Amino acid sequence: MTEETAPNTPTPPPAPTAFNDMPLSDDVKQALADMGYTHAAPVQQAVLDPASRRIDLVVQARTGTGKTAAFGIPLVDQLVKRTVAAAQALVLTPTRELALQVSREIDLIGARRGVRTVAVYGGAPIQRQIDAIRGGAQIVVGTPGRVLDHLKRRTLDPKPLRHLVLDEADEMLSMGFEKELHAILEFLPSDRHTMLFSATLPPDIVRIATERLRDPQFLTLSGDHIGALDILHFVYFIAQDKAAALTRVLEVEDPESAIIFCNTRDETERVAGMLSRAGFDADWLNGDLPQSEREQVMRRSKEGKLRFLVATDVAARGIDISHLTHVINHDFPESAEMYVHRTGRTGRMGRTGTAISLVTPQDIGNLYILRLTYKIRPVEKQIPTAGELKTRAEADLLEMIAQGVASSPQHPDDLALARRLLTHDRCEDIVAGLLRSHLGDRPRAVEEASAARRARPPRPADESDVGQHGLARGAKSRHRPPARSRARQADSGTDAAAQAVVEPHAREESAPATSEAQPERERAAGPGLPRLRERMRARERRDPRVGLPPDEAPIASGPEASAAPPERGFPNEAESALADWQPQAEDNDDQPILGTPADEPASSEDNVAWDIGPEDAVELFVNVGRREGARPGDFVRALCAGDAVTREDIGRIRMRDRHSFVIVRRYVLDNALSALNGARIGNRTASAEIARSRDPNVTSE
Repeated sequence: MTEETAPNTPTPPPAPTAFNDMPLSDDVKQALADMGYTHAAPVQQAVLDPASRRIDLVVQARTGTGKTAAFGIPLVDQLVKRTVAAAQALVLTPTRELALQVSREIDLIGARRGVRTVAVYGGAPIQRQIDAIRGGAQIVVGTPGRVLDHLKRRTLDPKPLRHLVLDEADEMLSMGFEKELHAILEFLPSDRHTMLFSATLPPDIVRIATERLRDPQFLTLSGDHIGALDILHFVYFIAQDKAAALTRVLEVEDPESAIIFCNTRDETERVAGMLSRAGFDADWLNGDLPQSEREQVMRRSKEGKLRFLVATDVAARGIDISHLTHVINHDFPESAEMYVHRTGRTGRMGRTGTAISLVTPQDIGNLYILRLTYKIRPVEKQIPTAGELKTRAEADLLEMIAQGVASSPQHPDDLALARRLLTHDRCEDIVAGLLRSHLGDRPRAVEEASAARRARPPRPADESDVGQHGLARGAKSRHRPPARSRARQADSGTDAAAQAVVEPHAREESAPATSEAQPERERAAGPGLPRLRERMRARERRDPRVGLPPDEAPIASGPEASAAPPERGFPNEAESALADWQPQAEDNDDQPILGTPADEPASSEDNVAWDIGPEDAVELFVNVGRREGARPGDFVRALCAGDAVTREDIGRIRMRDRHSFVIVRRYVLDNALSALNGARIGNRTASAEIARSRDPNVTSE
């Protein structure tokens, strides 16, 4: 390995160049102009020439620097033959969200050249992906598990695949995809052209590059740790009650918009529920959400209509929020690399950013490793005191009063009297008396003012504050932030009826000191709060012997609840039901689906859903779970073994380690119980009954 190609040797960034001055086809130049791109980012300039000459590359560049266009432009412009209707390039990403994002970006770049792209990932109908590949898609973007599945099914021909891109390679390894990566490489031609993109270059990445790539050239432009050095880092040391500490920190720091990271999926729901009950505009994102709700939360985040997104590391991959002011580590990351990945999401495009971490005694070791590895030394801060919280409350009141009087011009006589008042010896006493007369009951006024601040939407980003290191975009930039608006109800996907149903429960859960202020807090928290509370109550009732009442069971609907038919027929109703089944795969569980859909390995949270209205649904508790080797398809077979229950009568199937919940239509309840009781599911004889509710106001069937 020569000195010029040695890893971790920084490559000097080239001077900014306009795309019109680069050796690109007119079609690609026009497509980039349509996207609002005028000048190439450093990573795009550095990659274009060696990539076009089919040199294997290992590129280290921080998150948010234009890596997708860096490999997308040479693929569309030089490497892919648009006259050949076959898959010629394969792009691997760690998550489905990133696969969709990359696919959309390359589609836009190749829009005027007729280059077609297809995204393949778990949790989506596989037949549609097969049809798109057979229809002549030249670029395939997908997750390792589903791509390997297509290769083994022979629905993706590896022979024409001459170009391979590994995007976020370090993330794929950290998520346990190394085995799938090696299996995919065995399918591909040995003389392929490979480009590997990563925000960090751990030893495993360097090893794969030296073993699997042909004389690779290393381009080290910047890593996430470089971006992490450009933002502010703070830590709050806490001993207990992390939830209360987070609330105090948010009260005083008052971020415009933030991602709050948790290490587990259960913690994301708990934290988001706590914040929402406190009046903050917050929602959660993890692998437990059905795909339709995941897309809704992601859309609100990207469009700037959600202020606080609580997510796991895996779920947050692929979310590009143009102006994220804060990254908050509710749970300190378990590795230094994960810390720089998280904090690399703020301070992008030359803007400023802030990283805040809550550090417990158990996290001291990881914090020490971070300081040694990346020379990042966060500033220690104290948890806000009662005096600081009082100052914040007074500032909220002042802001509320200022906004109230700013809506109309003041009379000149009143302004003259105000100026004279400020010169009076007892001006403070006079103003205090006027405030008491105006505000009335102070606790209620404080609560209303604070609720308005907590629930406000993110402020739109100002494109003028983009620094020299950001992409220079034209007036047609598709990343233009939306205008600030408090009318979020139409975008939230919830209606007034749903809010009316959950508000009584919400008042009981919040239990504020001043109950009269609660309706205002409910309204200020936005329309996403009822939906969040409904999901939280459902989560809290997931007990081995307790399920959701029929009228509150979360039933998935829409196109994500259906799937494409298989390639071969099945002999009976049970097998034909499985033909339409596509599992809701987890973020980090894109495992290959081998053989028929019934062979899908159980994910860490097996949720399968078909469309049944809540008024028709009843939930059953079954004493069989993943530990007995059961899969969702086994429940479908047992239910459809006779003629009394069909696939259309089956709703959501939620599997846990030792038990499962199955939703069926009410009119087949007796037949479903008869079919499940005594059936062999996994390696155990099943016993089924109606799931009971903890709510004393809900009666069982």
